[in-house]
Amino acid sequence: MTSLWAVVLGLVQGLAEFLPISSTAHLKMLPWIFNVREGFLYTTQFDIALHAGSFVAILFALWADWVRLLKGAAKRDRGSLRFIGFLLVTSIPGALFGVLFDDKVERLSTPANPAMLASETFRYAPLVVGVALMAFGVLLWAVDRFVGRNDSLAKMTWGKALAVGVAQAFALVPGVSRSGATVTAGRALGFSRDDVARYSFMAALPIIGGAALFGLRHVPASTLLSLDWVLGFLAAAISSFAAMRWMLGYVRNHSFGIFTVYRLAAGLLVIGLFFLRG
Repeated sequence: MTSLWAVVLGLVQGLAEFLPISSTAHLKMLPWIFNVREGFLYTTQFDIALHAGSFVAILFALWADWVRLLKGAAKRDRGSLRFIGFLLVTSIPGALFGVLFDDKVERLSTPANPAMLASETFRYAPLVVGVALMAFGVLLWAVDRFVGRNDSLAKMTWGKALAVGVAQAFALVPGVSRSGATVTAGRALGFSRDDVARYSFMAALPIIGGAALFGLRHVPASTLLSLDWVLGFLAAAISSFAAMRWMLGYVRNHSFGIFTVYRLAAGLLVIGLFFLRG
């Protein structure tokens, strides 16, 4: 059963990481909804496996973009060097927030579960996640509908890159969504849907890769080669790749409204179950 859930959560991680629906919310709420008791699925080590899979997927899904960017940087192309700088600036707020507040947010957003220690759970976590799903889903729709324009990334500035990074830092709270926050900020700054989606995915590389590499130093070799770790990694990599490629095609001709509808439904489901269970 643990292996099955490793695959399920790996698939969920990849899809929800790059669609604006919050991967962390899904990874926390699905085991809670189905009362899954396999403790391994709640560990930081397993979370690293899933994010490592997403990191690898970003490299392959956007391979042409990375090659073009690195070739330009090697030739000291000003535009390429500036774009790399923008990605790094966007990553700074999330990295700082993660170091300072990750443990606190983790305790306040992890639902009580028999598989976890009482000191590591928070009874009202489903309410936090449900409200965040709905509130930031409505914000995504409103900004996309009433504020967004169609500027290209050629109009990116250091200030705008930092603003997207601050928005990305809020995704530390499950339910907000890293991709949702960056897309919302990007649309508010005037960027087109497809450009801001691509930038959101590229900006995920340093933040996800850094977190994965930082966490791997504590993962023993036996865990890295365990079946559940490998299954979770592969499932996350495959679904992440598919989600990015699909999303980049979808947003060229569609709004983000479908994701707002999903977030509202998911948020109501989580909150409803919380009250039904008492």
